[in-house]
Amino acid sequence: MQKINSSANDPVSQADKDVSTGRESEMGIGLERTSSGRDIYDKGSSASSGIPGVIPEYHELQPISSAPGPPGSQQDDEPHRSKVRVIAIMVALSLSLFVAALDQTIMATAIPTISAELHSASGYTWIGGAYLLANAAGATIWAKLSDIWGRKPILLSAVALFFGSSIICATAVNMTMLIVGRALQGTAGGGLIQLVTITISDLFSVRHRSLYLGLLEFMWAIAGGVGPLMGGAFSQYVSWRWNYWINLPVSGTTFVLLLMFLDVHNPRTKMLEGVMAIDWFGSLSILGLTLMLLLGLNFGGETFPWNSPTVICLIIFGCAMSLLFIYSEKRLAKYPLMPMHIFNHVSNVASLTVCFSQGFVFIAGEYYLPLYFQSVQEASPMHSGLLILPIVLMEALMGVTAGVVIHRTGRYLELIYIGVVLLTVGNGLYILYNATSSLGEIIGFQIISGIGAGLLFQAPLISLQAGVSQEDTATATATLGFIRNLATSSSIVIGGVVFQNCMKTQASGLRAAGVSAAITTELTGGDAAANVMMVTKIKDAAQKLAVKEAFASSLRNMWILYTCVAAVGVVASASVMKIKLSKEHKETKTGLKKKSDPDTPGARIPQAVSA
Repeated sequence: MQKINSSANDPVSQADKDVSTGRESEMGIGLERTSSGRDIYDKGSSASSGIPGVIPEYHELQPISSAPGPPGSQQDDEPHRSKVRVIAIMVALSLSLFVAALDQTIMATAIPTISAELHSASGYTWIGGAYLLANAAGATIWAKLSDIWGRKPILLSAVALFFGSSIICATAVNMTMLIVGRALQGTAGGGLIQLVTITISDLFSVRHRSLYLGLLEFMWAIAGGVGPLMGGAFSQYVSWRWNYWINLPVSGTTFVLLLMFLDVHNPRTKMLEGVMAIDWFGSLSILGLTLMLLLGLNFGGETFPWNSPTVICLIIFGCAMSLLFIYSEKRLAKYPLMPMHIFNHVSNVASLTVCFSQGFVFIAGEYYLPLYFQSVQEASPMHSGLLILPIVLMEALMGVTAGVVIHRTGRYLELIYIGVVLLTVGNGLYILYNATSSLGEIIGFQIISGIGAGLLFQAPLISLQAGVSQEDTATATATLGFIRNLATSSSIVIGGVVFQNCMKTQASGLRAAGVSAAITTELTGGDAAANVMMVTKIKDAAQKLAVKEAFASSLRNMWILYTCVAAVGVVASASVMKIKLSKEHKETKTGLKKKSDPDTPGARIPQAVSA
């Protein structure tokens, strides 16, 4: 391998280095040369997968030796990794992402069936909420564990946990067992989504890596598209339990492939040092505040009155835990989950606000539109899976399109403006949905909302990364991913609270329309979502129309809430600054800092540029 002159003032040496670097980038799996002559993998500064909840990080790797070859050969420029090994690794990583993404959408059309079979209406929101909440809480922990003990063992642990938790869900005999299984699944799924992107960042150069991140985007789109269809088909024609059994052969194959073919460097960190490096207090406090706030909102007006001590204490202590979390991140944590200096600049806060708004709103469409289809439109689970395809496919298509536009032009601010407006308009149009809405309205409104949501998957992330120093890119990205996951999990619970409390007010109207007391009891309050299939069994046309309008009215109030949250994103977007995206790359070192290492720099002050 050609030796590199360490003198930065030698123009000939520098020219040779530039040519070598360009050749290596074209090879895809490149090596970047340092002043010491050591070879390390090339790492990107701000590449994003465009996948919701995916958090890329970039890590220092040790030299990898390769078989010697003649000067200028490919062996000079990339580590010795056969095509078969690369294909096997990518298949395993793609399958890992697929099952984790699939379980976010496959339940949307199956939940009414599950709630009815397990005789638990209260579990309707928590089947999805438990998965997303655990996903949000666990993702950053998995990333930190992989930094400390290496990618392969932690990734295998996440796959194994996903496998085991899928068995728990598939064999659940009551709603409590199912929700526990879903929480464990969400914990593992958060790790899989996180670690797949991190591992790809370790394996490939930044230019070649984009091809594989595009593959992940495609896998996410496939999971989003087929998930509701599979969920509806299994629930209607086989059993809802197959929504979980299907994970076993996929995750089992993934485990074997990763065990046999994944060959990334594992740092040797002492167990005690690694355990002490984890931000335990921050992790526990953010989990505590989230659970207490969401439980308080979920219990309020349904399980307990809003003025009950239980609800009041949960909400108050949840808010108090947020203060403890902020204090921990600012004062106590040596390696914080969410560095507070990221929030020092208005543009960064605005980008995170847009991200929260998008995450809060887009998941509601995917989760609650099937409820509208099955209750008001009398669609079967399978049919509702087909009806949800417009928004899912548009989100996937626009997510890929936004990534291409940003990559080619460096422009992201325009995408944010268009996205927040269309997301608000699309969800505002959902308010018009009623018992007589046409198929054109159902599809058209979803397309508008889907375009807006899809444009906002990557653009806020790029804006945030451009507004922080290179050393803070990974932690800023992790913060955005956490906020997006927190938004999606809280959205499902809060939306369910609004819907259930609104349905409770419909009882008098249903009785006035002649609906029997027994059916009215089943279709109002917390029982509404679980008993949605009862709508098709009502024979009297006037009574059936009254029930449909009751569902539509309750859902309408929920869409008003989501439209207001989307409008917050419109307001926040006005404060997002336009920053020139740098093409230069500086390596980001992560892991446990030594005492001699400099302190982590804070977020840089973004400098706006003119169009």
